[in-house]
This record gives sequence, structure tokens and C-alpha cells, in this order.
Amino acid sequence: MKITSVNTNGIRAAEKKGFFDWIKSEQQDVVCIQETKAQIHQLAPEKFMPQGYHCYYHDALKKGYSGTAIYSKIKPQSVKVGIGWDDFDNEGRWLEVDLGDLIVVSLYLPSGSAKEERQQFKYKSMQRLEQEFERLKKTKKDFVICGDWNIVHKEIDIKNWKANQKNSGCLPEERAWLTKLFDEQGLVDAFRQVNQEPHQYTWWSNRGKAYANNVGWRIDYHITSQGLAKKAQTAEIFKEIKFSDHAPLTLVYQG
Repeated sequence: MKITSVNTNGIRAAEKKGFFDWIKSEQQDVVCIQETKAQIHQLAPEKFMPQGYHCYYHDALKKGYSGTAIYSKIKPQSVKVGIGWDDFDNEGRWLEVDLGDLIVVSLYLPSGSAKEERQQFKYKSMQRLEQEFERLKKTKKDFVICGDWNIVHKEIDIKNWKANQKNSGCLPEERAWLTKLFDEQGLVDAFRQVNQEPHQYTWWSNRGKAYANNVGWRIDYHITSQGLAKKAQTAEIFKEIKFSDHAPLTLVYQG
């Protein structure tokens, strides 16, 4: 099972950069997308519903903003759009498919970098999402929550650790929440199951030469059930083509 997560920062912009040609060549079983920045009526099926996939979108109400998508070669038994909280769901931040033995989620956690109001919304979202994680665990199925979580976990996950301690995405409270998910709630950062190397980043600022100098943050994840984490075989951050300010993160799971 080959699963990719990527924040496209506008799926129409990514399409122009060859994103769908890349999917065709990679042949993932599931692709989870965040920040589609489009309404489904704006997306021509021949371009944005790739052949061989069952395609689902959760658009934000606001045009050109947020939004998630999932493409799956396996037809889902069910599709869950949103989490039942309007403030979150109106921004198109949670899309879930049940593939039978596996549940896959595309999650776009809010950023708090714009203003304090958004940081508080981020904290509320973090708290509310814990209910969804518990629900997934109660299914007794393997699951993976793919997406842009907008939080680095440890010093190894960011280039400029000290300089970002007071910035959203690297705040102690945010990182402690991830630690709680991993240490107390039993979720797993599947990437770190197979790759313990430093300088493994998935997002780079557009300022300066951050991308060229690999001054990045690892804020995109496959966060999984313990059972699925044990099946993780390989992990790749794809940087050969720059589809957006994020790089696609692909993990292969056995079985």
C-alpha cells in the first residue's frame, strides 16, 4: 500500500506544474491532498479526477481557501466529510475514507501564524480532534491521518530550532500536544519509524533561499495506528519537482 500526502497550496497551480503526471507515474494507492484552494465546480474532471481513482473533495466555503481531497484506487466502503464542527468543517479540513481494512484521513490543521485569533482556533481544533482520534481507535482498524499538521515535533524536525520557539508551528504547547498523542494516546509518527535522519523537511518558506538551502520544517505527517506503523517499510520526501512550498510525503506499508 503506497500512500502519499501533499499540501499543494492550490491544486490548480500544482496541476500546471505536472502534479497529475507525477501521480500517473508513481501509481500510489491513495493520495491525500491538503489546501486544494478550489471549489469542485472549478475543477475539470478530465484533469482533477485522475483515471483509475475514486476521487473525493471537501471544499472550504470560502473560495480559493483551504480544502482537502483524497484519491483512492480502492473504492471506499464509506466517506466521511468533516467532523461535525461547523467552524472547522466550513474550512474543508477533514476528509476520511474507509477502505475496509484501513481508514485514511486527509487532515489540514489550521495555521496560527496569521494572527492570534487563528492560533486560538488552532488550539480549539487540536482539542476537538482528539475525539476523532479516539473514534478511529475504537474502530479497531488500522488507520492513517495524512496531512499538514502545521506543527514540528522535535528539534530534529526544524532547521532553526531556537529562532522559532515563539512562532506558531514550533510553540511548546503545540509540540507537547504531539508528544501526548504519541506517548499517551498511542498514535505513531510513521515517518520516524523508518527514517531517523536529521534535515528531513517537508515545508520551506518562500522567503530568501530557504528551499535551496534546505532551511525547512517537517510539518507534514503520516500519523498512524500502532498496527499500521509496524507495516511501514519506506518513506520518501519527494523534492525532484517543486509542486508547492510543501514536498509530497510517501510511505509504503506492507500488506
